[in-house]
Amino acid sequence: MTFAATHIGTATLLLEIGPLRILTDPVFDAPGRRYSFGWGTSSRHLSGPALSLEQVGPVDAVLVSHDQHADNLDDAGRTLLPRARHVVTTQAAARRLGHPGAVGLAPFESTTVGDLRITATPARHGPPGSLPIVGHVVGFLLESPSLPGPVYISGDTVWFNGVAEVAKRFRVHTAFLHLGSVGFPITGPLRYTFNAREAVTAAQALGAQRIIPVHYDGWTHFKQGPDEARREFAQAGLADKVTWLTPGERTAL
Repeated sequence: MTFAATHIGTATLLLEIGPLRILTDPVFDAPGRRYSFGWGTSSRHLSGPALSLEQVGPVDAVLVSHDQHADNLDDAGRTLLPRARHVVTTQAAARRLGHPGAVGLAPFESTTVGDLRITATPARHGPPGSLPIVGHVVGFLLESPSLPGPVYISGDTVWFNGVAEVAKRFRVHTAFLHLGSVGFPITGPLRYTFNAREAVTAAQALGAQRIIPVHYDGWTHFKQGPDEARREFAQAGLADKVTWLTPGERTAL
């Protein structure tokens, strides 16, 4: 049984699941550029990927939680998509990407890549009513004989009843949680991803045996770093379940 993860940056992960190599939310542009996220919001990319596209090598599938924000799919990341036979994303992104192998899933719809079952999970990338502004996002639930149990990738989401529904339907073994408490000056206190406290709520609801935080640094729109998450996980008695990946280093799970 092979299950390993390499954190490349932001929400970009190389997952090795049995013979399959799966890449999530590919971001490979050089740092320094400011990207518009729409409606007057923007963010500067502060740090580049821990591995280059060449170092990543071939992949079997790319999971794109959404295509409309450059911290989840940037220009360099888009150049990788034609190399993969399978791209799994939202229904809206599948239409926009124009990749012949793109599969767009609504929440709780599934597809397979080899013996890996990929189920889209609900995600809400902001407060109630934010969909027209932020667009559609999904997370992913991965199941395979090569995994110790279901693996959940939250995508960019806050805690809401859709995440709670994932917890009702699945007993998750490993949870990759997108943190960062994303916010922008123009939208004041509104938040667009888990903060540390919500990450604890999600981990507890999911019953996760292993918690792996991602999506918390490298951009100016992140308002919480790992220190806040460490404190919240420790206070909740979950510190021994948390694995912090070192960018660029392969970690066997």
